[in-house]
Amino acid sequence: MRDVTVTFACYNQTAYTEACLRSMLGASDDLGQVVVVDNFSTDMTLEMLKRFPIGKVIQNKGNLGCGVAWNQGVLANQSEWTVIMNNDVLVSPGWLEELIGAAVGNGLYIASPAMVEGPNDYDFSAHALDFHKKTRHLLRPTFKHAVCMAVHQSVFERIGYFAPEPRLLGYEDTLFFAAADREGIPSGTVGASWIHHFGSVTQTAMKLERGLSTRGPLGAPNNSRLLNESWISRKITKLRKKRLQRVFKSLESEETGMTVHGLRENGMFKWV
Repeated sequence: MRDVTVTFACYNQTAYTEACLRSMLGASDDLGQVVVVDNFSTDMTLEMLKRFPIGKVIQNKGNLGCGVAWNQGVLANQSEWTVIMNNDVLVSPGWLEELIGAAVGNGLYIASPAMVEGPNDYDFSAHALDFHKKTRHLLRPTFKHAVCMAVHQSVFERIGYFAPEPRLLGYEDTLFFAAADREGIPSGTVGASWIHHFGSVTQTAMKLERGLSTRGPLGAPNNSRLLNESWISRKITKLRKKRLQRVFKSLESEETGMTVHGLRENGMFKWV
């Protein structure tokens, strides 16, 4: 068994967290490797968590934000690999071993699984098996996402942990990825592991609590200044990323008929 911890933060949204844990059980994952950090849920989340053989449950006395919660999860076990993920995720059989195996095989120190985002109106487990057969060899280098990411312990030693500032409200991953890219840490999304993501459920709930538009950012609009980059530099980086995404989409589609990132819309898969 690999030295790996799986951790996620939760804030209310009991049903999604329970579905995530049940999908792990369905994938034969050892919940003893799981650390759940509860950011002061006020619903039935804590009662629900007691029904599962989870390795550790950390209860915060307030909503301390993603950065603090992720750090708590990472530091709880200090494993060689830590998988940080959302609670509104479903996993597929073999996802964890395939994710770490693909990371090691491709020399990655930050690796994200392929995913479908949107409503779960299809048989995800069955489709994931088919997706895996087609895409297990695919790698989209430099592309990674905070919906789910496996991070090697050496990454934290090189660039530090997540910014522990609740006011960032979801910008912690951007800062972390930017620091990793500056250090030239190999990263990417692998087609060997698949998850389903319902779509930023907790962030949407927090936006509604604050009276914000669900389409806009949750964090402060000036958070981008923390990147210490000029506006034009950020613009160029985004344009380059979009061009690369189009290149990889074309290559992946030509070879497999799909890509490592799908959207579920109107009962169909849209590959991006």
